[in-house]
Amino acid sequence: MDENFECPVEATLAVIGGKWKAVLIFHLMTDGAQRFAELRRKTRGISDRVLARQLRELQTDGIVRREVFADVPPRVEYSLTEYGESLRPVTEAMCQWGKRHMAVGAA
Repeated sequence: MDENFECPVEATLAVIGGKWKAVLIFHLMTDGAQRFAELRRKTRGISDRVLARQLRELQTDGIVRREVFADVPPRVEYSLTEYGESLRPVTEAMCQWGKRHMAVGAA
């Protein structure tokens, strides 16, 4: 990871930036461990390819854990790591701001 950031916000956005990562973190934070199909249903408009890439990047950054269960058929669940849970205040602040923004937009 590039550690030559100009500001802390840039470092944060390098991990959770983009259209889907914060949304995926929100769903994992709110609903706990999720399977791929559950995340896809909750994240309308995302393709399987993009979802897989975003989860892989979050996993690489230590935010998301991918756990494979030896069931038949095999089952995979995604959850937040302890490091991922440290994003809770950021995610909650984004939710509060988003609610206010949605209310202003509806007026």
